[in-house]
Amino acid sequence: MLKPALRMLFGFILVSCNNNEEKIQPTITEITESVYSSITIQPDSLYQVHAIVNGILDKNLVEEGDTVAKETPLIQIINNSPKLNAENAKLSYELAQKNYKGSAAVLSSIDEEIKAAALKITNDSINYYRQKNLWDQQIGSRVAYDTKKLAYELSTNSLDLLKNKYDRTKEELETQLKQARNNYTTSIITTKDFTINSKINGKVYALYKNPGEIVSTVEPLASVGSAMVFVIEMLVDEVDIVKIKKGQKAIITLDAYNSQVFTAKVSKIYPKKDERNQTFMVEALFDKAPEVLYPGLSGEANIIIAHKKEVLTIPKQYLIEDSKVKTDNGIVDIVIGLQSMDTVEILSGISEQTWIYKPK
Repeated sequence: MLKPALRMLFGFILVSCNNNEEKIQPTITEITESVYSSITIQPDSLYQVHAIVNGILDKNLVEEGDTVAKETPLIQIINNSPKLNAENAKLSYELAQKNYKGSAAVLSSIDEEIKAAALKITNDSINYYRQKNLWDQQIGSRVAYDTKKLAYELSTNSLDLLKNKYDRTKEELETQLKQARNNYTTSIITTKDFTINSKINGKVYALYKNPGEIVSTVEPLASVGSAMVFVIEMLVDEVDIVKIKKGQKAIITLDAYNSQVFTAKVSKIYPKKDERNQTFMVEALFDKAPEVLYPGLSGEANIIIAHKKEVLTIPKQYLIEDSKVKTDNGIVDIVIGLQSMDTVEILSGISEQTWIYKPK
């Protein structure tokens, strides 16, 4: 048994402990729920410049930082092989033209054979019908009649074969001519590809090769993008991506601009997930961009997905297991709604008059 004095002292200590617990009442305020993301600034339409032929870099025709118009020459490459290929293709094309249309054309010789065969069939036809008339009058021999008939039939077949040969040869020569023309056209395009031009109006952000270095079709030679429009690239976690929609507002801070705050709107959501970091790429455009931006600038973004005014809220630190709070009546269940970085909306379970205690 505790003595009365000790019981009083013990009870006082318990009351004091209870009174020292941090407690608050929910407040009516506005709440904004957002999705956090790290960001990187990149020029719009940024692309890597590649050569479609191998060779040696002769000269860079621009410098990093230069503003260029579409089709402006950027890089010159040296390689003599395509020039020789173009000359050979031209010779093949000219030969195919001569074979098809020229005086020494293959078709001309076949046509002469057809004319000779036509004359022969005319002669054999006359001899045959003359012999046939005699034979019908029982004049002459059967052997002479059969010989004339066979000669006529053979010359007829020979003419048909030559006509088929002519049509077939003509078709083959037409095909060869088209192939030679296509090869020649391709070889000319290939030689032009030794001067690489800009595909857009923009700025040269990087040159990766120096004159004299070997150029391949795999390695990029330069980086070109928009000079005026910059895109905010945001990496959004897969658990949050379903909350993101085009047009949502984003609050942007950049390391290069200290505490300045910028606003932007979501412009594009890429549907493919990056399996390495389990994130999705989301792009946004500044409402009003900073005066100076560079590719690769980093910062943070909060994409606003919902906003409510005059709702019942409590600090997140008073939650127990995400759906309970401690009150004068013990632990009670609550239903929460929107969540900001440090505040949650209370939909049901407690009221504005309820005292809640901060869990230890």
